Amino acid sequence: MNYYWLILIPVISALIGWFTNWVAIKMLFHPKKPIKIIGFTFQGVFPKKQQQFAEKLGKVVGTELLSFTEIEQKISNPENIQKIMPLVEEHIDNFLRVKLSEQMPVISMFIGNKTIEQLKAVFIAELGELFPIIMNNYMNKLQNDLDLEKIVVEKVNNFSSDKLEDLLKSLMQKEFKFIEILGGVLGFLIGIIQVLITLLV
Repeated sequence: MNYYWLILIPVISALIGWFTNWVAIKMLFHPKKPIKIIGFTFQGVFPKKQQQFAEKLGKVVGTELLSFTEIEQKISNPENIQKIMPLVEEHIDNFLRVKLSEQMPVISMFIGNKTIEQLKAVFIAELGELFPIIMNNYMNKLQNDLDLEKIVVEKVNNFSSDKLEDLLKSLMQKEFKFIEILGGVLGFLIGIIQVLITLLV
């Protein structure tokens, strides 16, 4: 009995498994425009669901990933404010020693080094209390003016099908390749099982 043909069964099964998974991945993105075949409409999953995808992503970004409250807390955190104080102090020092003397030379004549240091301390203390209030008011206004969810939805909706495909493939290229290979491996194993059943029967 010639058993050479049995060797082809796992090979053909592997090719079928790989090919079906390859087609399935392609169908995630293609066809990009709806196509009617024998009364049925076919379109790639992502092009078809782009609107829903955009809305879901917008909601996640607007409510979970980027919270104006969290941003405000980070900005107005006393530790973060202290990090910018050296720069603020440098500008105040430059203002009192250089700019004030240029703009108001008469007044600057009566301000010595000790007075400058006292004024700096007062200004910095006041600004330390003022910054959190400014940030709070600014973030509240920004939240009212800036609809993150709407911006994300519009951006994703305006993606071309090609750009969306490139983006998703760049993120999931390894996973897609793994799925293709897995299809081939499973097909090969199924082919081996078919051969064993054939031999046993």
